[in-house]
Amino acid sequence: MAVIPAAIVLVGSALNAGVAAADDPPADARRGARIAYTCFGCHGIPDYRNAYPNYHVPRLGGQHAGYLAAALGEYRSGARPHPTMRGQAASLSETDFKDIAAYFATAMPVASGSAAVGTPPAAAAVCTACHGKDGVGLTGDYPTLAGQYADYLEQALKAYRKGTRQNAIMAGFAATLKDEDIAALAHYFAAQQPPLWVPLAPKAP
Repeated sequence: MAVIPAAIVLVGSALNAGVAAADDPPADARRGARIAYTCFGCHGIPDYRNAYPNYHVPRLGGQHAGYLAAALGEYRSGARPHPTMRGQAASLSETDFKDIAAYFATAMPVASGSAAVGTPPAAAAVCTACHGKDGVGLTGDYPTLAGQYADYLEQALKAYRKGTRQNAIMAGFAATLKDEDIAALAHYFAAQQPPLWVPLAPKAP
């Protein structure tokens, strides 16, 4: 959701969150699988819900790695308000962010499908510049929205509109939306295929 025509960033925007420098070591998805064990208590349970406010915990399987790493950084900085996620992110290094993100992204990455499902609502015109008509982020900086839980997408947009999620581009876009626009966007992108998925905890070696 976000760049010049601001689109719908979920799980928040990775625009300003530094992409790995050319001399950085590559992310280690196998290490990420080992250190992501605490993630599965929420993100590894299908239909698991955040207690308050009440919404589905987002699906992470197949999401872009760059976006996931940036989102963890935003939780650590407080740009995204969630006590549990902030506590988790505060215990991790930048390398941990990248390795965990690589694990969730590489097991079965979501790729763009052949066509969008349904008719996009009018408000989606700006979203598709970054998230694609079928909800697959066009680069690793932009989250894939396809198949994400609709109520998670709704609460994320409302948080941008309220300012509790801090991203200037997304806040500007969300400020133009009514509740019915947000619901229409969330349900449209949630219906797209192929979808993000709920990762299962890796088996012990």
